[in-house]
Amino acid sequence: GTSAGAAPPISFNEALQYFQTADLSECRKKVRATVRRRGLAALVRFLFGPPRLQPQLQGERELALAMAQCGLDDNERVHMRILQTIYKKLTRSRLGCPRYGAHWEELGFQGADPGTDLRGTGMLGLMQMLYFVMDSRTLPLAQEIFKLSQHETQAPAVTLVLLQNFPFCIMSVNITRIVIQALREECLSRECNRRQQVIAVLNDLYAAAFLQLYRVWKWQHKTLADSGFLLKELELSTRKKPKQLLKSLEAYVNRSPAADGFQQPSPPSASVGGEEINFTGVCDLQIELEGEARLI
Repeated sequence: GTSAGAAPPISFNEALQYFQTADLSECRKKVRATVRRRGLAALVRFLFGPPRLQPQLQGERELALAMAQCGLDDNERVHMRILQTIYKKLTRSRLGCPRYGAHWEELGFQGADPGTDLRGTGMLGLMQMLYFVMDSRTLPLAQEIFKLSQHETQAPAVTLVLLQNFPFCIMSVNITRIVIQALREECLSRECNRRQQVIAVLNDLYAAAFLQLYRVWKWQHKTLADSGFLLKELELSTRKKPKQLLKSLEAYVNRSPAADGFQQPSPPSASVGGEEINFTGVCDLQIELEGEARLI
C-alpha cells in the first residue's frame, strides 16, 4: 500500500491506454449484449428510437463495458494508482493512504475497501471518478460536490439544521451505473456517432448527471432521504434527454450565463405513494426497463 501511495498521479489517458492494451478477455465474456426488445416495443424503437451505434465505434463500446466488468485488483499497479489519485485529488493531499482503512469511508465509500462498492461498475466506476478529478474543466465541480457531500447547511427560516452530506463515491458509482445502462440501451448512439467517440461521451454524461444532481441537491436543500427519488429522476434524464444534460455541462465548464443563472426546477416529491424513498446502496438501485433490459 505504501508504494502505491508514493506513486505519481495517473492521468485518465494513461489509465485508458493501460486498459486498451490489457488482457480483458475474461471481462469481455461477462458483457451482456445490447438490450433487446420484442413486439410493439421493438417496432416503436425501430421507427422512433435513436440510431444504431456505427460499426467503427463498437470496439470502444465493448471496451467500456469490459472495464465495467473488471474488478479492482491489488496486484495491478495501475489500479492502485487510479485509487490513490482519486484520494489525493479529492482530499487535496500530497500524501498517499493505506489500501484499506476508514479514510475511504470519509470519501464516501461504504467501508474500508472501495473494491466492494464497485459491483456493477467495476473499474469503469473508478475511471469515471478519475476523469472527473483529473480533467481541468471538471475538477472544480468535483471538489465542490465533494465539499457539499461532507458539510451541513442551515435551511432558510428553519431552526433545524439539515444535514446535506451524502456518500460522494457511492453516489458517483450509482451515476456510473445509470450511464452504463444508457449506453446499453443505445440512448447515447446519436451523440457517440456525431462525435465519433464513446468513452468521452460516457464521461461527459457522467459529469453532466453529477452536475444536475449537485444543483438540485444544493439549491433545493436535499438530504439522504431524497436520494433514491433523485437518482430515478436522473436515470430518466440520461435515457430521455442526454443531449440536454450535455449542453448544461458545456455551459457550466464554459462559464456561460446559463451556467450561473441556473433555474431551480420545481421541487420533486421525495415520496411515492406516501412511502419515503431512502438512499440506495450501490447494488440497490432498481431501474425499470423495457423488454429484457437488465443492469449488467
